[in-house]
Amino acid sequence: MKGSGMSAQTSTRAFAPFEWMVALRYLRARRKEGFISVIAGFSFIGIMLGVATLIIVMAVMNGFRQELFNKMLGLNGHVVVHSLTNFTDYDDVAARIRAVPGVKSALPLVEGQVMISTPSTSSGALVRGLREADLKQLKAIDDNIRFGTLDGFDTSPGVALGSRLANELNVKVGDQVSLLTPRGASTALGTAPRVKRYPVAAIFEIGMSEYDASILFMPLNEAQLYFNQPGTVTVLEVVLDSPDEVGQLAPKIVTAGGSSIYVSDWRQRNATFFTALQVERNVMFLILALIVLVAALNIISGLIMLVKDKGHDIAILRTMGASRGAIMRIFFITGASIGIVGTFAGLMLGVLVCANIEHLREFVGWLTDTELFAPELYYLTQLPAEMDRGETVSVVVMALILSILATLYPSWRASRLDPVEALRYE
Repeated sequence: MKGSGMSAQTSTRAFAPFEWMVALRYLRARRKEGFISVIAGFSFIGIMLGVATLIIVMAVMNGFRQELFNKMLGLNGHVVVHSLTNFTDYDDVAARIRAVPGVKSALPLVEGQVMISTPSTSSGALVRGLREADLKQLKAIDDNIRFGTLDGFDTSPGVALGSRLANELNVKVGDQVSLLTPRGASTALGTAPRVKRYPVAAIFEIGMSEYDASILFMPLNEAQLYFNQPGTVTVLEVVLDSPDEVGQLAPKIVTAGGSSIYVSDWRQRNATFFTALQVERNVMFLILALIVLVAALNIISGLIMLVKDKGHDIAILRTMGASRGAIMRIFFITGASIGIVGTFAGLMLGVLVCANIEHLREFVGWLTDTELFAPELYYLTQLPAEMDRGETVSVVVMALILSILATLYPSWRASRLDPVEALRYE
């Protein structure tokens, strides 16, 4: 009686050592319980892969969005200032805009479409005319000069090409390229096309294939002459200290610039693109979360089978003084252990893959002899992965909650088992 009383007293304490001992014993595979152990193993693998897949995919999509965001805004201004009239006083307007708190720079710019050609091939390109000092402020360009230099850009007659455009034209620094534009000199018969040859002064590689294959930089004074815009510019590109402050600073920029200007910002110019990325990201999260849900359902099925198989053991424990709560906690620990261990294993796997995503891409591409991340389709030359701490925590918490909820019903069923019925046919 004394021993029975001690046993009963021990069993009434929540998560007593013997509950952990029995629960972990049920997790160990035995020959006659092999099928149940297989289900538990698949549940563990499902939780692990589900969590890892969610973390990896969300990190890649975050990295993809952030890289595109940085490269787009690293080349283009956060706010583009247009003029209702000819932009002849652009230096004065730029100086007033630069005085606005929160504005980093305002760059006068001449833009125009051209056909660029060599004796063997030709391609379309976008010419951007900038001063040397302004061009060097664009870190996306200045930090990624692969060949040549931007020093003396204002005084030299040369141009700077993207690396993919240079490869397409098969030119290197010092080679000549011909530019053709319909915006040439005005004659009695109309506007005549203008063709002029320029040496290649520098070759840059931003890492975004669309820009590397189509952008060409020219000195501002030369671009004004070439496009027949002496003394004027097309737009002013304004760079802010923080792109997220564009809503607050845009009205101040208009006020500083004068009544003859109007502005557009990066949100308006790229709204469709970034909205599509956000929608795709949310849908991917919902779809991949189903993997974790299916793994949690596997925990339910495995535990129900374990409860049926352990009916005799449950009855013996009940007759020895174990309470309904103790039985429920035993099976709760059994099921939750699968989910919790699987979740943290998935977290480690996801972090490991994200940290080595580019090496894995190169290895799989080498192994299968395929290009897994074509720059022409995805715009970037490398596969990015940027883990968001809050997002990763939410994935882990979601997996833990699903795993714990999955154990409640089978554990409750086990606690309601009648020991008399369980032992009747023994």
